[in-house]
Amino acid sequence: MTVRAHILFDTAIGACALVWGPDGIVGAQLPEGGPEQAGARLARRFPGAMAAAEHGLPPVISEARARIRALMAGEAVDIADIPLDLAGLDPFALQVYAVTRAIPRGETLTYGTVASRIGAPKEAARAVGQALGNNPIPILIPCHRVLAAGGGTGGFSAPGGIDTKFRILAIEQARTENEPPSLFDQLPLAIKPRR
Repeated sequence: MTVRAHILFDTAIGACALVWGPDGIVGAQLPEGGPEQAGARLARRFPGAMAAAEHGLPPVISEARARIRALMAGEAVDIADIPLDLAGLDPFALQVYAVTRAIPRGETLTYGTVASRIGAPKEAARAVGQALGNNPIPILIPCHRVLAAGGGTGGFSAPGGIDTKFRILAIEQARTENEPPSLFDQLPLAIKPRR
């Protein structure tokens, strides 16, 4: 078994986590309640991963944490080059994750567009959604940037569900796919009322 380590850290949206092994980051976690709940979820998702000492973090993990904190604080940072270990994942999911990682901050794609970009028919949008629902590294594989057709939210399996998705998109000042920049781009994306 590969030795893995993890670290919990505060961001503007709450406590997030990174999990890594010798070949890169294998998992990330969005806020869930408080540090206790986040720690319990990490233990379930990555049994045996040891808590890392703050002073002994690998440089790549320190850099990833700094960029995630900056991104969640609304700064325009790029996270696409942070090394991930995606070994053993389904080939279809790997294609979906590659397209998703390439979506720049502040932009979105639809599930159908992601399907098209990997050479699958638009009808594969549901399979794209399932792959993103199993995303082991949210934020670094920014599945929150993928929406349903017509600008609908689609699902979001991270803690907090769609509210968390909208919160992150608002921080990133995201526009829907093919939406031209507008006079109001600096206004936060509002969470649509539930009906």
